[in-house]
Amino acid sequence: MGLPKIGIGMDCSITPIRHGGLVLVQTVDFFYPLVEDPYVMGKIACANVLSDLYAMGVTECDNMLMILGVSQKMSEKERDTVVPIIMRGFRDCAFEAGTQVTGGQTVQNPWLTIGGVASSICQPTEYLIPDNAVVGDVLVLTKPLGTQVAVHAYQWLEHPDRWNRIKLVVTDEDVRKAYLRGMDSMSRLNRVAARLMHKYNAHGATDVTGFGLLGHAQNLARVQKNEVSFVIHNLPVIAKMAAVAKACGNMFQLMQGTCPETSGGLLICLPREQAAAYCKEIEKQEGYQAWIIGIVEKGNRTARIIDKPRVIEVPAKEKDGELW
Repeated sequence: MGLPKIGIGMDCSITPIRHGGLVLVQTVDFFYPLVEDPYVMGKIACANVLSDLYAMGVTECDNMLMILGVSQKMSEKERDTVVPIIMRGFRDCAFEAGTQVTGGQTVQNPWLTIGGVASSICQPTEYLIPDNAVVGDVLVLTKPLGTQVAVHAYQWLEHPDRWNRIKLVVTDEDVRKAYLRGMDSMSRLNRVAARLMHKYNAHGATDVTGFGLLGHAQNLARVQKNEVSFVIHNLPVIAKMAAVAKACGNMFQLMQGTCPETSGGLLICLPREQAAAYCKEIEKQEGYQAWIIGIVEKGNRTARIIDKPRVIEVPAKEKDGELW
């Protein structure tokens, strides 16, 4: 039996290679800076690229390339200071993932951009085709939502007109903490989440990024072999960010599920009887929570969020001296 060739519309391209029953799993991604710290920005960019491999259940990356656009608006001093720090963050994150950056491309660009390519040579058992969801499965999410809201709210601390819109629902301290939590979440690898997908018999997954939770849930539902639909009941959100989003009217669309995330969690279809154990083990291994957020029911390959989803504040309560 020939190995499947998978491309556009999935998180990775999967190409059978000419030699010995192996496949090449590859992805590419890049974006613009969204946090102040260039080192963390490099880490987030790298984690974001690798996340597409992890969404396909691939936990070992053989090689990375870095794509860097250096802004023409930067002075020589800014460039020589900031760019090496971004590159170091990217490289350190790759090292943490057990891989390395062996090349890439740097160009001059109107804006600063950072991203890369991740490649893995796999046996068929090492990746999961994300099309096997069945009625009765549950949906698990491995990182909280609200990264975009946190980043914007933090920037608004410097803009009184914007800050005035949200200051009734959130304190300066709340926003600074949400920003730190966002950076921590975005720079965290989805590698453990991917490894555990094999152990707990995941039926499919995707990572939650630019299309938001609902957008990616719809993409995943669309490729299912069975006639199923996804229904989302719970929205885990970085603490206080749901209130900020609400105070901003329709700007973020967080509750509607279309607010973009950067380097978000994996959205995984798991057998109902395995899901709680999956969430328990990921917390044991990583010290971070995962949540059951919805169900798979009979349907026509669509996804929706119920009218009044339950917001889960993450963390539920503040602990002195601890981020989460």
